[in-house]
Amino acid sequence: MKIVVIGGTGLIGSKAVAILRQGGHEVVAGSPSNGVNSITGEGLREAMADAQVVIDLANAPSWEDQAVLEFFQTSSRNLLAAEAAAGVRHHVVLSIVGTDRMPGNGYFSAKVAQEKLVEASGIPYTIIRSTQFMEFLGGIAASNTDGNVVRLSPGFFQPIASDDVAAFVADLALAAPSNGIVEIAGPERAPFNQFVARYLKAVGDQHEVVRDPEARYFGGRVEEHSLVPLGEARLGRIGLDEWLRLAKAGADSASTH
Repeated sequence: MKIVVIGGTGLIGSKAVAILRQGGHEVVAGSPSNGVNSITGEGLREAMADAQVVIDLANAPSWEDQAVLEFFQTSSRNLLAAEAAAGVRHHVVLSIVGTDRMPGNGYFSAKVAQEKLVEASGIPYTIIRSTQFMEFLGGIAASNTDGNVVRLSPGFFQPIASDDVAAFVADLALAAPSNGIVEIAGPERAPFNQFVARYLKAVGDQHEVVRDPEARYFGGRVEEHSLVPLGEARLGRIGLDEWLRLAKAGADSASTH
């Protein structure tokens, strides 16, 4: 099967491409760096010739509200038009759990707009909504740091390892289109502040994590269940402790080569 992965050189894309190629599929890892650009349209027609599935993992370079909205709308319109012309039979897009429950977050609102374009396209589709990736825990802590204190909401958090995300993306891309939303999350659920406190302690960061119900998450207010699945979800296999162990092993290996 020929599969096009837009954003195929990124964190999730590179892992999904590897899984799909190991399964014997012909995979185009599309990105601007290799001549496939979902914003300008460059290379889309050629990439999608004879493709059965397109996986959209493209990410906006700017998180400014208007810029991110324009990115996802332009990118999705170009991809869906090229897919319709090529006869693609399954459009898979990675979105975010809770994206429709945090109106103060411009990035989330842009993903809602993207989802609506996919739903209205007429192309069979699967929308995968994922919780936050464990790889971003450090960045989240940094963005909520005030002096020696990290202020975070006590709302529930259920981060997922990128390896699990990529495995789910590959699996769902090979399945029949759901024509709906599939949610994926990590195996552990705990208050946001507790998760980040565990992460910082494990990496030797001395910042104090403070439970603050008013703390924002990229501009949005976090309610108790804003960032976790409300219903049935597919759960990854890698918990935080295992992810930390794997990350340390990877870093140690890289430092000895």
